[in-house]
Amino acid sequence: MMFQTILVERKAGYTVVTLHRPGELNAISREMRAELEDCFFQLEEDAEVRVIILTGGDYVFSAGMDLKEMSSISDTEIRVYFRSIARYLKKIYGCKKPVIAAVGGLALGGGFNLATVCDMIIASESAIFGHPELKFGINPLFDPLRQWVGMAKAKELTMLGEPIGAKEAMRIGLVNKVVAPEKLMTETESIARELARRSPEAIAAVKKISDIAPRLDKGSALDLECDVEALLFSGTERKEQMNEFMETLKNRKRKSS
Repeated sequence: MMFQTILVERKAGYTVVTLHRPGELNAISREMRAELEDCFFQLEEDAEVRVIILTGGDYVFSAGMDLKEMSSISDTEIRVYFRSIARYLKKIYGCKKPVIAAVGGLALGGGFNLATVCDMIIASESAIFGHPELKFGINPLFDPLRQWVGMAKAKELTMLGEPIGAKEAMRIGLVNKVVAPEKLMTETESIARELARRSPEAIAAVKKISDIAPRLDKGSALDLECDVEALLFSGTERKEQMNEFMETLKNRKRKSS
């Protein structure tokens, strides 16, 4: 998988995708969007890839959309241009496999959007999140952010456009974990390895449930989760795993007594 604007590194059970336009602070261009869409399509079809890490490296995640490119769009291109943005984000957002954003440094505008369509966000202490779009008269991507931090905070972040640091992002529930800059990839890859050990069918089911259940009433949501659980539990493999787990607990109890 050779690309011009992203780097792809395969590891045991997971793959690291790195935004790679260092001279432009990883600004998201047409080419980068197309390459990310293609890359995620290939990784989703690859059974050996259980988890995907998306990062921009240690110093910047992405400063946002390529403003130089955007400023040159003709009126006739506008709709096609923004549909291409929706298409690449939907590919990552709807990926059946868990996607972890490892955010170091700036994640602004389109870079912030990109982080919020991932399943988990691990942030370096140097991370800065912000939506300056409204200052230019453009609306930020609202709904994925709302699902992370709730309606009131999402309105505040998008309407005021004031940047926040990693600690504040952690406080409001935007990120899953904050780590020292030098530990960003080590910690993220540790989580990826742990997820890669999980049943891919169960992980895909959790992703699907998290998407559908919030739209249902409480009873229907419970029915959905129990129906999915029944499907996953069918067959001997799950029962064997459960017996192994109970045996492990018994052994621990014996050792501690």
